[in-house]
Amino acid sequence: MADHEGVDDDARCPCLTGLPYGECCGPLHRRERAAPTAEALMRSRYSAFAVGDAAYLLSSWHPSTRPADLEIDPDQRWLRLDVVSATGGGPFDDAGTVEFVATYRQDGQRGQLREVSRFVREGGRWFYVDGDVA
Repeated sequence: MADHEGVDDDARCPCLTGLPYGECCGPLHRRERAAPTAEALMRSRYSAFAVGDAAYLLSSWHPSTRPADLEIDPDQRWLRLDVVSATGGGPFDDAGTVEFVATYRQDGQRGQLREVSRFVREGGRWFYVDGDVA
């Protein structure tokens, strides 16, 4: 199968669902399908950071809060994603929040990003709006 940004479809997906990239976040990154839930979009955005896909991050960001451009730090390596909780954000909701902890390594140091992210669904698509970093 095709790869995206150098990620083999048979490799474990960076978002750690246990599925291969080609069955999990890969099809979302390639725009073959849309995320069915806010959590799925959040996981695909984490994976996009992990594989360096800034274009996907921008396209999945709500236009009202989307930055003009986005540079992904190539020295930051994303290691692990833990979803803490999700509220709303299901297939029949129009809004939802997802709290997560993302672990990374940069400059030889481990770090964590904890965020409660807000999502909205418009025109059948989920978008990241913004988040509160804890």
